[in-house]
Formats: sequence, structure tokens, C-alpha cells
Amino acid sequence: MTLDLDKKLNTLPRTPGVYFHKNQAGEIIYVGKAAVLRNRVRQYFQSTRDKDIKTQALIAEIADTDWVETESEIDALFLESEMVKRYMPRYNILLRDDKSQTFVRIDMNNEWPYVSFTRNPADDGATYFGPYYNGFAVKKALRYLRKVFPYYTKEPKAGVRPSLDSHLGLEPGADMTSLEYKANLKKLIRYIEGGRKQLVVELEKSMKQAAKGQQFEEAARLRNDVRYLGELQRKIMFGDREFLDISKDKALSQLAEILLLKKPPSRIEGFDISHLSGTAVVASQVVFVNGVSSRGDYRKYKAKTQKNDDYAQIYEVIYRRFGQKNIKSWGVPSLLLIDGGKGQLEAAARALRDRQVDVPLVSIAKREEELIVHKIHSGVDVSGLEALAKNPTDDIAVDISGDWLTVNLHPGQRNASGHSRNLRAGGAISKYSDTVKLIQRIRDESHRFAVSYHTVLRRSQQTTSLLDGIPGIGEATRRKLLKTFGSVKAIGEASDESLREAVGVSKAATLRKYLPTK
Repeated sequence: MTLDLDKKLNTLPRTPGVYFHKNQAGEIIYVGKAAVLRNRVRQYFQSTRDKDIKTQALIAEIADTDWVETESEIDALFLESEMVKRYMPRYNILLRDDKSQTFVRIDMNNEWPYVSFTRNPADDGATYFGPYYNGFAVKKALRYLRKVFPYYTKEPKAGVRPSLDSHLGLEPGADMTSLEYKANLKKLIRYIEGGRKQLVVELEKSMKQAAKGQQFEEAARLRNDVRYLGELQRKIMFGDREFLDISKDKALSQLAEILLLKKPPSRIEGFDISHLSGTAVVASQVVFVNGVSSRGDYRKYKAKTQKNDDYAQIYEVIYRRFGQKNIKSWGVPSLLLIDGGKGQLEAAARALRDRQVDVPLVSIAKREEELIVHKIHSGVDVSGLEALAKNPTDDIAVDISGDWLTVNLHPGQRNASGHSRNLRAGGAISKYSDTVKLIQRIRDESHRFAVSYHTVLRRSQQTTSLLDGIPGIGEATRRKLLKTFGSVKAIGEASDESLREAVGVSKAATLRKYLPTK
């Protein structure tokens, strides 16, 4: 450990947070979280006698350490997860045993929603929170919150005797309606999304109103909830990014510096298109708040015009995104990032002009991971980039072609393939590598989200087309068949007797003619 690093470690705070170990070249090689930053980070530089070989190799490479403080341990838990996904430090892969990530799933579309955990989120209409790499801590946090916001952990069955959890107050009471239960779950979701302070204010207000109305039992219950929420601050709990200091995010600060934005972009929205030769055309909108993905704000669009025209599809989704209703609901982002080249960026800029909305706009080319900026239509001050085009540096190179600027933040490094997560070759790492990884992260997430929705839509269309083409089989019968057998394949493989029991003799005979069998 160098003398400079030793002095720096003496300034470590005694608060929760996330730390970043870097090597001599400035590359982030490990991201970790800590309940007490000072204790955890300094442990690395104590005796290595009891540490395994991989950890010793990590310590030998550490040349510098940075950190970001958070309000609570769960904030650190979430931020660590996001930073690992963004930077992909090699020692996180080497040292981590539980490589799968955990998501919390709540489906508010059900009459009686329940809270569960999954490794693989699906586009099924449910709300997912995560990912979290420490599944144990997340489950422990939800157990604490269950005492304040009782919820089901599995779908309840009608006519079943109340469980022990119900008697302990961990599940809704027998007299609670579905509407009241959902209202309670929405409070839990608000807490998960970071609305702790406002929620406590509202509970205190309700408590005072109940006491004023002489509803003393209700007032006492609310008082206990408020007290317990305060105690949760001292435990591992479920929070969000509300206390993250955006000015400490190096990538966001650099992005503002490059594009001459007035301040670091607090909300970045990424868009991508996915289709198969003009069929099942969809678009994705992913949202990053303070540099961290906000999955609850993601949106997906099914194109109104199904055709093989990425430019037209980008125009449509941006035009729809900035309708007055959506602006009122979601606000206006600090920056738009389009997955594509000059054509996609021009189409998005035209949609913004037609909507008379002024938002900074750039795109990222897949192959070389370069930013594309238009001198006029991107809505940014390009004077700094034009100056760099005349005087390129080892860390950034700008090429001007007419009204377009191509910004390379990694000169000497090339992408291995489309949507690759790593840049290869070249010499020293560019000082803008953090910014490149943030941009890649947003682009990759928008691509993943678009492809997942496209896949779901294609499967749905394939299923629908097979059943729709059968004469005499109406909508009600199709729903009944799918509910009974689960899939078109299962319907075809069902026995004649099962089909007759489900839809009758005549329709069973018709199905047997048209559907594939074993």
C-alpha cells in the first residue's frame, strides 16, 4: 500500500456505502458494499495470512480506492449491484460465489397479489425490483417490512383456514378486502422505491386524524408502524437511490462535460427497436436515474405500424413518448440515448421537433461504441467537441462529417462484436472508460428489454394464429382451451377424451383436424 493510499484510507467515513478498488491504470477491478466503509475497506490491507489466493491477488493489484456514501445498508446493496453490472470488474466475477441475481416480484394485476423472489424476471405485467446480488440480505429486509406492511408470500386459496402468519399479523386479516390489501401493498412498493420519508409523514398524519376522531386502536397501530419504520434505519432494509449524490458519479459528470450540459444528467432514457423482418415490431424505453437503472420506470411499446423500417419505428416511439399525457406522468429526461446510427438519431430528432420538445439527444453506434451527435438537431452545444476535432487527445477523438460528429471515447480500443460489453486492444485505458461503460450499460439494457418483449409478442402471435385459424372455435373456447391445457402444443397432445370433456364432441373433432398431434 502506497503512502498516498494510506492517507486516503484515513479519511474513510463510518457510514454505509459502496467502494471501488482500482489498479495502477485506473481500471475498476472490484466493487463492494459495506455497512461501515472505514472498517470494511481497511480490512483489505490488514494481514493477508487468512485470505484466499484470489483475494490476495486482488489486494496486490489495488493502487487506489474510491467510495460513495449511502443513507443505509440496503442503498449500498442496490448500488453495488448496479455498479457491478455497469463496470463488470473481473475480481467480482472471480470472488463471487452466488453469480445469480435476485429480483423481488409483485403482480398488482392479481386480485390478491403476493411477494416472491425470482432469478429470471419475465415480461408478464408484474413489477420487479432489483437485481440484488445478496439474496439473503434482500429476503431479510422484506421480512422486517412485512411486520409493517403484511403481505402474502404465495397465492392465497379460497376456503383455506387462516395460516400462522395471518395470526401473527404478517398476512392480511380475514376482514381485509382486496382493495384494502392492494392499498397496503402500494405503501410497501413506495417504501421499496425510496419514498420512506413521505410515507412516514402520511402515516403520522393518519395517526393524528385517527386520534382526533377517537379511533384510539387505529391510532396506536399507526403509531407502532411509524416507530418500527424508524427502527428499520438501523437494520438491513429495502431502500433505493434517493440519497445518492449524483455529483460523485464520475461517468455522469464526464458526460455533462463532453456534451457541455448545464449539470450531470439525472434521468437518462434509452430506446431501442426489435422486430423480425417487420413483424412483432416493438420498442423499449429504459430509464436510468442518477446513473442507476430504475426498472419501475421502464416502458415498452408495440408499434402501431408493423413494417421493416427502424427509422419510422424510432420516430413513432419518440413521438408517443413525448405526448402531453406521458410528459405529465413521467416528466422530461435530461438526456436521450438512441441505439443506432445517424438515421435513427435523425428520426428521433424529427419526432422531438414535431412535438416541440427540447431534450439533448445522442445515439450510440453498435460496432465501434461511438457516440453520434448532430450539430443542430441533438440539442447540445458542440463547440467543445468541434475544438477537440481539431486537437484530439489520447482519451477522446472527434470526427466531423458535415453536420455530424462521431465521438470516440476509447481511441485505440475496438469492439469485438455488436453489443459487446468489453473493448479490446489498444494501450492504456481511456480516462472516459467509466462513461463508455455507462453508455454501454444503458444501450445493452434497452436492447435486452426490447428483445424480451419482442420474444413474448412473437410467442403470443404464434399461439393466437394457430387457434384463430380453426373454424368454429371462438374467443371463449380459445380462452377455455388455453386455461385448461396451458399451450397449443399441449392441446394437440391431449387425448380425445380430454378434449371432449373440455369443449364437447363436435369441437374436439374439429380441433383434432387442425392442430398438430404427437
